[in-house]
Amino acid sequence: MATEQVKKKKKRKSFFKAWKTLKRRSKVYVVIVHLLALAGLAIIGAWGLYELGFTKDNGKIDENNRYLADYSNNLAPKDSSTFFEEQMRDYLSLVAMSRFYPANAHLVLDAVRYSDKQDGMGQMIYAADMYLQEGENGAQYRKMLQELNAVLDKYPLTDSVSNLIPWMNEPAWPSLKAAIVKDRAAIEEAARLTGVEPRLIVGCLVGEQIRLFNSKREMYKRYLGPVKVLSVQSQFSFGVNGIKDFTAQQVERNLKDTASPYYMGKAYEHILDFSTGDHASERYRRLTNYHDHLYSYIYTGCILHQIMLQWKRAGYDISNRPDILFTLFNLGFGASKPSADPQCGGSRIVANGRTYTFGRIGNDFYFSGELAQEFPIHADPFAHD
Repeated sequence: MATEQVKKKKKRKSFFKAWKTLKRRSKVYVVIVHLLALAGLAIIGAWGLYELGFTKDNGKIDENNRYLADYSNNLAPKDSSTFFEEQMRDYLSLVAMSRFYPANAHLVLDAVRYSDKQDGMGQMIYAADMYLQEGENGAQYRKMLQELNAVLDKYPLTDSVSNLIPWMNEPAWPSLKAAIVKDRAAIEEAARLTGVEPRLIVGCLVGEQIRLFNSKREMYKRYLGPVKVLSVQSQFSFGVNGIKDFTAQQVERNLKDTASPYYMGKAYEHILDFSTGDHASERYRRLTNYHDHLYSYIYTGCILHQIMLQWKRAGYDISNRPDILFTLFNLGFGASKPSADPQCGGSRIVANGRTYTFGRIGNDFYFSGELAQEFPIHADPFAHD
């Protein structure tokens, strides 16, 4: 035994002696060779473990498998007769979630806004409910949701088909909407040219067409009912939006006058340039064209944009006050006097047995949700240079 230890000791001494005699480059080479050998062994070992199946995770059945399997039932097409009621219940769930997990409620709400999936919220609520059942917060969530649903059950859904806004129950309203949608391309083009949100232009159109319908009901029934076309004025006021000749002329001057408080900027100076020397005749033809209402909408967009700029330059921002913009469109430039306390009003309009003002009619439409898919509300209703 002692002889064996002596031999090992001699070998170690001879190894270190030989190592000392090696040049630095040789030492580096020896170290690299040994490291590569070790790396090779590690790779081969890992491969062997993988091939023998030691690294495989065969998984297991999730503890919520039954719940998730039922999830497929929530993906089935909804019954259209109950879908609205189910959506209301989903919003109650989201309200309850917001009290205990506001970050998740925000995520769900944002996801619904950006999704085109009709029943997306219900499916996300269902997926989240698996976790909402857990812990103290889960118990409080269920209690709150039960209370919210109890309130909803106390006031059952009615079968009423009437509109909350009385004048929208006017029989002509569905026909007017159809006529407006027909003009969508022209409205959007005018909005692009004038830097104005399309829905603002439509608000002016709605106010004027409702006014015309109720002032000459029998005459306009023939157009709005079976034909579903907009009424075009050709006396005193012109076009589908009832723009007066002197108002149109002022719009044209404002586009060119850089010193005017209504000046919209260089990009807009030429949007109403004439192609002939007879401006009066050309203007009339533009506005009274029964087949193409583009210019009616361009003048409308200019009026809205110019009045907004006049007030903004005076220190009052009415860009997010559609009621005031519709009122001033109806009353004209002469009534546009910037102040800290603008008033909604304008022409009085009798609709469905009740009296409204032009500004109110336009504002009712703007915030009603009607035609929101075709003409959505924008975050900023006016373009900026």
